[in-house]
Amino acid sequence: MQTTQTETQSETILTGDRATGPLHLGHYVGSLQQRVALQSIHQQTILVADMQGLTDNAHQPEKVSSNILNVVADYLAVGIDPQQTTICLQSQLPALAELTMYYSNLVSIARLERNPTVKNEIHSKGFGRSIPAGFLTYPISQAADISAFRATLVPVGDDQLPMLEQTNEIVRKINSLAGGEVLLECRALLSNAPRLPSTDGKNKMSKSMGNAINLGASEQELRAAVKSMYTDPNHLRVDDLGQIEGNVVFTYLDAFHPDHAYVAQLKEQYQRGGLGDGTTKKILEECLQELLKPIRERRQRYLDDKAQLIEILRLGSQIAQDKTEQVLIDVRGVFGLNLF
Repeated sequence: MQTTQTETQSETILTGDRATGPLHLGHYVGSLQQRVALQSIHQQTILVADMQGLTDNAHQPEKVSSNILNVVADYLAVGIDPQQTTICLQSQLPALAELTMYYSNLVSIARLERNPTVKNEIHSKGFGRSIPAGFLTYPISQAADISAFRATLVPVGDDQLPMLEQTNEIVRKINSLAGGEVLLECRALLSNAPRLPSTDGKNKMSKSMGNAINLGASEQELRAAVKSMYTDPNHLRVDDLGQIEGNVVFTYLDAFHPDHAYVAQLKEQYQRGGLGDGTTKKILEECLQELLKPIRERRQRYLDDKAQLIEILRLGSQIAQDKTEQVLIDVRGVFGLNLF
């Protein structure tokens, strides 16, 4: 079952990010703005997924460990409030690993390999047959995360729907073994936000591919990123008729410029000729500089006080540990393992 952002009844929400790099504008549009809006209406937990970050980065663990606080600083800088949203660290919640072990006995290798999200990720990362076991079992780990918080609503993109389907399969198997409802099924909360393309217009926006604009990008980095953006390759002169479709600059203007009527006028002028790429990029850069300047400054203030970030994570993880341990006790009981 799916729902949209218009959902108003209070729900338990679990969301999060792998700590493999600082967050970027794609995260801002796709999830961060949504989380800020939801935190005053719902019981929201954000999981910094450091263990899941290792599923394809175990050979360079510092890529994960060094980015944990970066991600937390990004959360706070965009307006996520730790008084309203529990921010916790996956590796500090032992119940999640134990639940993953129990659930793994209920899922076949063939079922994991059929998961479309996993198949696509395996192909894009070029694993071939050398797939880390942790990566293949990622859907089981995610099911443990979601069920451990008794989340009823999970914000995802439509490419993640197969992961939630597999979560609910596991939940139903546990409930069937228990002869009653021990775990809760979850629903997807699909965002209405547009999916931003990468700045090069060729690939998915990625932390590791250098084709994204980070929330902490400096003025110079932001300017360089906008200047390099893919436009219409056939729009060689100002007077040439321009193509809007696939033009990354206009996609970003649609997403970030506050005056939609003005952007519509720019599109018309570009399409009939008379508007250069340099001008449109300058307009976009001014818009993004205004957006990111306060975020960048707040983010740096948080990173200058790492002790505060660690304390926020510690307190959030304590709250989360209490919740997840209770679910673990219930699942142990299903398997008859509550001997003490």
